[in-house]
Amino acid sequence: MRRAVSSLHSKSLPALALGLILSVMCTVSARAESDLGSLASLAQAYPDAPIPVGWTAGGVALNYGARYEADSSQTYLFPGAIYMGDHWAYLGDRARYYLYRNGPFASFAYGRLRVGNLDPEKYAEWSGLNPRKSELEAGIGGNLITPFALLTGRICTDITGRSKGQEALLWADFPVLRGRFLIMPGMGMQWRSRRLANYYFGGVSESEAAPGREAYDVGNALSFSSALITSYRISEKWIGLLLLGYEVYDDKISDSPLVQHEGEHMLMIGTGYQF
Repeated sequence: MRRAVSSLHSKSLPALALGLILSVMCTVSARAESDLGSLASLAQAYPDAPIPVGWTAGGVALNYGARYEADSSQTYLFPGAIYMGDHWAYLGDRARYYLYRNGPFASFAYGRLRVGNLDPEKYAEWSGLNPRKSELEAGIGGNLITPFALLTGRICTDITGRSKGQEALLWADFPVLRGRFLIMPGMGMQWRSRRLANYYFGGVSESEAAPGREAYDVGNALSFSSALITSYRISEKWIGLLLLGYEVYDDKISDSPLVQHEGEHMLMIGTGYQF
């Protein structure tokens, strides 16, 4: 593992480009989430590494499992672009501003758009529910490079008054680079406060209860996720990638009358061009 991290320091172009393109794909929804920005922090922590800065554009195919029982798996094809600079990064549905960097450690301010995920007009089963709209979140986080893993932690809170909830994430990535090929398994956990979990993960208020749909309080929830990222640098400017991810719900989420399953998957396939 020490050799893999050292190699990533000196050959970070495919790793960072991968992080950028994957971040674009998160604009649809944060599904089976991993903290992809950790790759950017790793690459930028070493000034002698070839770090691509500026804009990256890509095309993506994304398939993810339904969060709610009444919904179905969705597939999207779309383009996207993001920006990576010395002090700030725009990463699709989220952004970072680095507050401090010293060797293997970096801290950052964090902002995110969490996309709404329930429209009561879409399915008859959702009639009488309140819509779950998008919200803006802000928080702080940090990355730490160790000989064995890339570690990320962050916490954020709703600042728009939608859910009025909070989320915290702890994540570890384990990169291995062989020439033009990168494979990186990762795993982590997400803690979601009662208000956020009820709003986006299956809560049913007393006013939303109906025959066949009882009121339900999710409460605070702790879910676990894993991901596998692979990428191949096709040429100096082009990169291909594949991501598989799965989140295992807290039992309090899976037992919701709106959810009624154990987790959700995400599959991403794409290419990206570094300007």
